[in-house]
Amino acid sequence: MIRHKFRAAGLGLCCAVAVATAACGGGGAGDDDGASGPTPPSPWDRPNVVLIMAEDIGPHLGAYGDPVAVTPTIDQLAEDGARYDLAFAPSGVCAPARTSLIMGTYPTAIGGQHMRTLDRDYDMVPPPEVKAYTEALRASGYHCTNNAKTDYQIGGVVGGPPTIWDESSAIADWRTRGAEQPFLSVFTFFTTHEGQLHDDPLPVPRPDVVLETPTDPDDVVVPPYYPDTPVVRDDFARYYDNIALLDYQVAEILDRLEEDGLADNTLVIFVGDNGAGFPRDKRWVYDGGMHVPLIVRFPDRVPRGAVLDELVSFLDFAPTLLSLAGVEVPSYMPGRVFLGPATSSEPEYVFAAADRHDEADDRIRAVRDERFKYIKNYRPDEPYGQEISYRRNLHTMQEILRLEAAGQLDGPAGWYFDLKPEEELYDTVSDPFEIDNLAGDPAFAEVLARMRVAHETWRAEHDDFGAVPEADMIEDFWPGGMQPVTLAPVVTPPGGEFTGPVNVTLSSETEGASIEYTFDRGPEPRWTLHAGDITVDQTRMLRARAVRYGYQTSDISEVEIVVR
Repeated sequence: MIRHKFRAAGLGLCCAVAVATAACGGGGAGDDDGASGPTPPSPWDRPNVVLIMAEDIGPHLGAYGDPVAVTPTIDQLAEDGARYDLAFAPSGVCAPARTSLIMGTYPTAIGGQHMRTLDRDYDMVPPPEVKAYTEALRASGYHCTNNAKTDYQIGGVVGGPPTIWDESSAIADWRTRGAEQPFLSVFTFFTTHEGQLHDDPLPVPRPDVVLETPTDPDDVVVPPYYPDTPVVRDDFARYYDNIALLDYQVAEILDRLEEDGLADNTLVIFVGDNGAGFPRDKRWVYDGGMHVPLIVRFPDRVPRGAVLDELVSFLDFAPTLLSLAGVEVPSYMPGRVFLGPATSSEPEYVFAAADRHDEADDRIRAVRDERFKYIKNYRPDEPYGQEISYRRNLHTMQEILRLEAAGQLDGPAGWYFDLKPEEELYDTVSDPFEIDNLAGDPAFAEVLARMRVAHETWRAEHDDFGAVPEADMIEDFWPGGMQPVTLAPVVTPPGGEFTGPVNVTLSSETEGASIEYTFDRGPEPRWTLHAGDITVDQTRMLRARAVRYGYQTSDISEVEIVVR
């Protein structure tokens, strides 16, 4: 068996459900006679959350000083809240990054590092204690919806264990919650996805919205690792046009919050899932692939117009949202709380990885502090630019190949055909495009040694499934290539007649299984996550199902409970 190990986060949470708000740093206001009264709730207590995630987008927004971007809504969101300048995904591609976001762990630590498991016909099977943070939110009373991409290396790009969300669909939002029920609503927009730059783009989400002034290709800045040609400039102009459309979609979400009277009590988070969808950005651990925009707004809690240069990783989202909801953070989550009363200090480093992407095998690891980037290439025998058929659909990629064939590809733009060195080191302040490798420069020997140690320490503290051949990992997850099946829930008591209300418990003999149940009889029942005994006070037919992540969902257990 492949061994999993997790490091306790050590966050010292002070906002778990059973802890008084005063312990979070707030003092209760006493009465005039000096008697102590009840501690008022923290203004952060159990907020509504809207998380807006944009596909394949770097910080190419007006709020980040980009003069080409037309993003008035997102810019205003930053003015009304806070902009994080050093936010990073742990992978430069969506499935591993999204796995980290939902599970609160490094994808490399649970077998979710490749892009994608679906490409090799298996599902990741994380350790039994590793669950989507939304299950803990649901158990605490939150209504959790997802619209609509999942891509957690379990169950495909849109799908996955049913226990993760109350609803996951193309129309899911907070409006299906119960009265006064706090909610988390996640929205993913494909508008800026790499595929929108193909000749046969993804379906346009809002064909009725037309830009009055499309981006002028002459206005864009082409990074030096791409050839500066009209073809490449056209691609970047289309990318900026898509960002402008994304801004319109973000406005629709924010307007809906206003219409429902929820804007003042909702934490809004805007973030990219990985960098821009260009050949040396997406899929890579250079900043072009892992540096993402992150903007948060929460009136009267987040200072207006704040610009923060602290390191934030996707590992931090799950602990933060659990903390704000008053839910204890599991010890296996290595991230930290970056918002609210329980905010902890920023880490010295964030970490990222690149492994198999589609048909191209590789293994790259990265360490980033506020200034320097260290990269360890475990496959220096492989060139940077391995063949990935999906990437070849980009006009920019086709242009790189055309120019190389013609002998006209010069300078940094020729990176695609170079062999990788074993180590890379970049000063991201003086060299933001990460062109000048300092790994062999004696002036930076101490920096190189320090970051090399940080990488080795990270490897020692966390499993790295990238060191395991994928075939061996698949065999461990699905022995013999067969997907395991979760055992059906056991209902106790197993039905029958009762003279009064009865407490029902559900369990599964499959370790790590999550269970949900329903009393609905229709074709589309609403399922409830099992988080404790169920009190049945009238005659009901109960149905329950169980799922261990990466396993097939169990058969449905059905019992009738008759209450006289």
